[in-house]
Amino acid sequence: MNRLLAILPLLFLTACEKPKPANSSNEQVADSNKLTDWPITRGSSSLQGRVMASTPKAPVIEWTYQLESPGSAEAAVSDGSILVGDAMGILYCIDFETRKLRWKMETGDTIEAAPAISNGKVFVGSGDKHFYALDLKTGDKLWSVEGGDKFSSAANLFVAPDGSGVWVLVNGYDGITRCLREEDGSVVWTYPTKDFINGTPAIIDGRFIAFGGCDQVIHILNLADGSPVGKIDTDAQITNSVATSGTMIYGGNHANQLVAAKADAKELSWVYQANEFPFFTSPAVDDQNVYIGSRDKSLHAVKRSDGNKAWTFKTGGRIGSSPIAFDDGIVFGSSDGRLYAANPADGAEIWRIDLGEELTASPVYAQDRIIIAGGNGTLFVIRESAR
Repeated sequence: MNRLLAILPLLFLTACEKPKPANSSNEQVADSNKLTDWPITRGSSSLQGRVMASTPKAPVIEWTYQLESPGSAEAAVSDGSILVGDAMGILYCIDFETRKLRWKMETGDTIEAAPAISNGKVFVGSGDKHFYALDLKTGDKLWSVEGGDKFSSAANLFVAPDGSGVWVLVNGYDGITRCLREEDGSVVWTYPTKDFINGTPAIIDGRFIAFGGCDQVIHILNLADGSPVGKIDTDAQITNSVATSGTMIYGGNHANQLVAAKADAKELSWVYQANEFPFFTSPAVDDQNVYIGSRDKSLHAVKRSDGNKAWTFKTGGRIGSSPIAFDDGIVFGSSDGRLYAANPADGAEIWRIDLGEELTASPVYAQDRIIIAGGNGTLFVIRESAR
């Protein structure tokens, strides 16, 4: 266990080493029952980390489940199941009501990214160079795809343009974006880049996808066939998922910058420059601000309108846990072992809860609960006490 705890921070340190309206069916795949379920990473196909609900009040730990090793990934929730991976490469399916294990599936290496859930199937990548599709009820393997390196990013899901079924989008550390058919894993299209990719593709306007990579570029592709639509250069590697809102794209990079760009532009709209510490989380986005965690131990809130700082919130440790934005609070974890909620208007602390474990996995919200995995392997299910 001690060896695993030592390895976990290295997952971040070495991340880069070695307009038509959206189709309503696409939204249904990604956003259905968003306050009950959290079926894909960041809660929606745009990867905004947005929660259309009030922040839970006076949070308390309702129950926990002990994983066999550190929780290194965001959870997914659907059909009464919590799916989460750990540093030993085990994917767990836990019953939300009984709080007991339904099944577990062992892969050959660390699971760094959230699973995705659709139509009774679970999709998850592993450090063993495989991307898996499993049966949600049994955990049985349905199919797998082998890449040239690990799969450290979560999948995104959308309905095929011709309505023929669900397509699965996943980026690989081998620098390839893959669009696969949900039913059998067959390839619809692929798009190669020149370097590693850690982040999940974000869907824009139901027609395009955007993601950043270690090649320092924001790539914009046609959703239907993977053809390139545009590229926007940045100053450093982008080591996590970008977020989108409308046709705007937001992402943090290793040059200590949060950047914004329009999907149809060739240059950045604005750059927010922090101090000497890089951004390693995915941003969350609401109507006013973009929120992103930094290794300077702070959460940064940046105005969407002009890229100027709105406020910062200091914690006792580095922030590798991507925030989620409620209507009246921004919730995020810190390596100091605490889960925080900050007021989006001014950054004032709303509450904190000490979980006693380093928090690098991102929180999710489902069934009126916040769910997050800790660095000692505890999966926490947190509710508000004033219920």
